[in-house]
Amino acid sequence: MAEIMGFLKIKRKTAGFRAVCERVKDYKEVSFLPSQEHSYNQSLRCMDCGVPFCHWGCPIGNYIPEWNNLVSAGLWEKAYEFLAATNNLPEVTGRVCPALCEYPCTLGINDDPVTIRENELAIIEYAFQHGLVKPHPPRIRTGKKIAVVGSGPAGLSLAAQLNKAGHKAVVFEKADKIGGILRYGIPNFKLEKWIIDRRLEVLKQEGIVFNTGVDVGKDLKAKDLKKEFDAICLATGSAVPRDLNIEGRSLSGIYFAMDYLAQANKRISGEKIVPDELIDAKDKKVVVIGGGDTGADCVGLAHRQGAKCIVQIEILAKPPECRIKDYPWPKYPVLCKTTTSHEEGGTREWSVSTKKFIGENGKIKKLLCERLNPDATEKEFEIEADLVILALGFLYPEHKGLVKDLGLELDAKGNVKTDENYMTNIKGVFSAGDMRRGQSLVVWAISEGRKAACAIDRYLKGKTNLPTI
Repeated sequence: MAEIMGFLKIKRKTAGFRAVCERVKDYKEVSFLPSQEHSYNQSLRCMDCGVPFCHWGCPIGNYIPEWNNLVSAGLWEKAYEFLAATNNLPEVTGRVCPALCEYPCTLGINDDPVTIRENELAIIEYAFQHGLVKPHPPRIRTGKKIAVVGSGPAGLSLAAQLNKAGHKAVVFEKADKIGGILRYGIPNFKLEKWIIDRRLEVLKQEGIVFNTGVDVGKDLKAKDLKKEFDAICLATGSAVPRDLNIEGRSLSGIYFAMDYLAQANKRISGEKIVPDELIDAKDKKVVVIGGGDTGADCVGLAHRQGAKCIVQIEILAKPPECRIKDYPWPKYPVLCKTTTSHEEGGTREWSVSTKKFIGENGKIKKLLCERLNPDATEKEFEIEADLVILALGFLYPEHKGLVKDLGLELDAKGNVKTDENYMTNIKGVFSAGDMRRGQSLVVWAISEGRKAACAIDRYLKGKTNLPTI
């Protein structure tokens, strides 16, 4: 390490965020990009542990102590080589990953952990700024073609790895643009879309083919796909949202979170929305049902659209502020998370169940709720609402269309069932990401894509040189 026991001299410090009064007026990224000097100082806190538990916490096995060490030595180009070896989309995980690696950081036992995610972001942005991220088309092509259905993080990392192995990866996306949940599900203030386009340009130059506006199973039949390609991998995500089927659900003004977020991203990119289909929080009383990250994203979006007031409710009890005995180090703890969206305003309510939607003239006006806290003096109460967003997570992938046409087996949760090699019950047809694993994180989708690529390469060639993590 550049400075022995730097963690004793330097405290954890993040790059910070733009002022609330400024950032709620636009859709630009809320966080500041860490400077080289800042990241150098923070990298000095890495202890170079004998057993680095950050590796254990990272689904893609990032070489965290190694690239922290290289940054602390000023070797940014080498740090980028180590980062790119395990992560196909570090510019994305450096912005939106919940930093699973930081919670098992050894320094976190009795101090604040290393700013691993920010250091990762600093490395990849340095690499882009200094022309280190270049297309590397494979020298030899195998002549094999693989259809990748879905262009989210699993599909993109899958295609990138298959392309490195020399196969022809053809990505199909039913939306107008590539990116899946990265483009349509994550708001711009967390992930601006030029970041995706920048990476896509590299992937295109490496030889990956992207086809948009193609609904595989409808526009392109499954039987035709099987004839044309040597293997198929489905990575369309977990697209069926969890609903709240209570009285009044048919009232207008109640929407799923993903419909709200996707439409907003389309509007920001300049796409025209039919007036009757517009979902806008301007001057409205907004209620977001669901206390997770997606719900928080909806809160932040409603702030930027000019909501009159925002209430976010969660059926579960409020999580603790710090680790409890049920989640000792190095486990990932369940903690009360205050996001940048929450810092911008609004109210959060815990242990609240929604009993009924109440409307007037077919439009939502109120929610009848119940407090589940046994100590609550008043059990039932009402919340006024002009717009309700359901951020309750997702159930499983869409079963109609491609899944049904191929005759794929499903697991007990309704996800596509595969063997240990990511192959479905149909030979040559694979699945990866949320479609197979169930609703999860971007970093897990990248991990799934990389592992599935390894399995497909082995299926096509009998062996593989791709990494297994």
